[in-house]
Amino acid sequence: MVKISTRGRYALRLMIDVAMHDTEAPVRIKDIARRQEISEKYLEQIVSVLNKAGFVRSSRGPQGGYRLMKRPEEYTAGMILKLIEGSLAPVACMDSDVNDCPRQEKCATLRLWREIDEAISGVVNRVTLADLVAWQKDLTKTE
Repeated sequence: MVKISTRGRYALRLMIDVAMHDTEAPVRIKDIARRQEISEKYLEQIVSVLNKAGFVRSSRGPQGGYRLMKRPEEYTAGMILKLIEGSLAPVACMDSDVNDCPRQEKCATLRLWREIDEAISGVVNRVTLADLVAWQKDLTKTE
């Protein structure tokens, strides 16, 4: 079934961290790595993809780092995961808009896969980065 990779999970954590700490100065990768307990090298690979896609922007220099390009409310978990993971479809025949599987007319499970895909898409496309930040803040209140 659908399994989000470490890369996808870390991309969400990186975006949450940037959103929470992007107040005055850009957020440095080394600070994110320390807070999230993730290798700087791994985060650099992920942030490079996010930067190229225009999700974050980088600034160089001693005060350099990363900032969000939009407000947290304008990103969904689905946008971030699809960028990093590609398709979130539960089966290969649903990876593209056109299902060219020769068995689709006889496939009893296709309806199940569509319903699973719609359920997953419904959640990840509804939950915003702002929601994730709020959830993270709720968790840190209880610590």
